[in-house]
Parts: sequence; structure tokens; C-alpha cells
Amino acid sequence: MKQRKDTRFPVQFWSSFSSINVVLGEGTLSDLSIRGCRVCSLIEVKPGTALQLQVHASDHQPPIQIFQAVVRWYRASSFGCEFVNLSPDEWARLHHVMKELEKEPFQRQQEDTEAA
Repeated sequence: MKQRKDTRFPVQFWSSFSSINVVLGEGTLSDLSIRGCRVCSLIEVKPGTALQLQVHASDHQPPIQIFQAVVRWYRASSFGCEFVNLSPDEWARLHHVMKELEKEPFQRQQEDTEAA
């Protein structure tokens, strides 16, 4: 089995996606990494489809715009995307989200220790 290069984080971010004249939908983004994600959706998306993907990682910020994400697989009402094209600003926002996710378990453990 092929090992993943990047850590994936279990998240539940609302997302929307579209491609030119092929598909339009929304779903729940999960298993987020710096290079891709899984989207759970009732919309079937064929592997190889290029999507524009909006990731709503925060209620306080506009969605992260991924200008091109390529669908690598589809099964059981979910599909996997590889992020191919993001602007430098959107790339920086995605990196920030990933850094927050990386430190989140440590912060939770620290807060539990302090409360005890």
C-alpha cells in the first residue's frame, strides 16, 4: 500500500465545488492535507474531473478558493481531490489552517492538564 507524504487531519468543513458544464454541488470536506482532501457528497464526480473548490474552514473568514482540484477517485458518496492550483494568498491561508490543525491536539491536551 502506498504511504501518504502529508499528514491528513479529520475535519468537517462545508465545501462547494463546480466544474465547467459538468458538475455543481456541495458536501462535507474531510481528511484535509496540504495537497488534497476527501469530500463527502451526494453528487457523483468522475475521476479526472477538474473542479473549483471552496473550503469553508471558518465562519469568520471567506472560503479558501482552490482554483483547480483534480478528482483522483470516487466511491461510496465521497471523492478524493488533489489540489493543483491555488493563488499565493489562498496557499498561505491553507497553510495557516493546517498549522492550526497541527497544534490543536497539543492545545487540547495542555488545557486538560491545566484543568486537572
